[in-house]
Amino acid sequence: MSKNIIGKRIPLLFMLAISTSWAFYYQGSNAINGFGSEKKEWLLLIDGLIFLPIICFIFIKNKKEAATKALAYGCLIVLLGSFIIPQSSKIIWPYLESGRYLILFVFIILEITTIFTVFFAVKAALNINIDPDEAISHPIESRIGKGAISSLLSFEARMWTYTLFAKKIKSQSFVGEYHFTYHNKDGVQSNQQGFILLILFELPIAHLVLHFLWSPFAANLVTGLTLFSLAFFIAEYRAMAIRPISLTSKNLIIRYGIWNPVTIPLVEIKHAQINTKFIARASNVSRYNMAGNPNVEIQLHCGKLIYLGIDSPNTLISTLIELSKTD
Repeated sequence: MSKNIIGKRIPLLFMLAISTSWAFYYQGSNAINGFGSEKKEWLLLIDGLIFLPIICFIFIKNKKEAATKALAYGCLIVLLGSFIIPQSSKIIWPYLESGRYLILFVFIILEITTIFTVFFAVKAALNINIDPDEAISHPIESRIGKGAISSLLSFEARMWTYTLFAKKIKSQSFVGEYHFTYHNKDGVQSNQQGFILLILFELPIAHLVLHFLWSPFAANLVTGLTLFSLAFFIAEYRAMAIRPISLTSKNLIIRYGIWNPVTIPLVEIKHAQINTKFIARASNVSRYNMAGNPNVEIQLHCGKLIYLGIDSPNTLISTLIELSKTD
């Protein structure tokens, strides 16, 4: 494991450590806190809102990523403090808690920014005919660098792309010399359409029930979350017919639904064969299959197994073998 990766994990480990220790301090009654009489909020404030951001900037080389993580971890610390710090000990914390409205505003701004970024990225991809995945991820990674946060934002951007602009994206635009589809296997796309119709049918009913039996706020909250999940299902439904699994002369590129693409060099593939059995979850197994049993098994030299569910498994395997011989 590289020093850079280890360094990026240190702020998270520090946050988990202080969260556990200060939760014990504030919730317990022992000699450390004067048997419950001394539970000062500034202790968590210094560790979580001063030292933690400093650690982020020390160990994360990309300063934009460091700032993003410092803000995210700081919000989590404020949320933690609102639960574990006794109300009688809160002096500054109520003001920090009121910042949740600012965070909500920032979240909405980020969502709107993401949608506009997607719009211009897709437009650029159509104009210069580049890989749509690259068009989505490049503007995000150029701003905050590569990492877990950029991967998450790329995933979300891809969701809005296929929710709003799916008709503007063509399968032929993706990188690859050979493309393989998977949306017809075991009626997976039809099943997805069924889920979408079910959500649309129950949405107004659930909203009215929650509105009158619980509260208008709860009804609006659940409806909002349901609409967000509906956008995901619509994006997944459209993407599975557009984003192919592709082969180049050097790589196998696995694109499945709206999930981030996975690139596997052909030299790392040991063998590929047809699969007909059920595959259980395991640490060395990656499954890309939405319905039924996966029909392609790929074993890597490192021992990892990859299972795919596609429309033409025999064609994919024979093409893999042919390209491996050529390479």
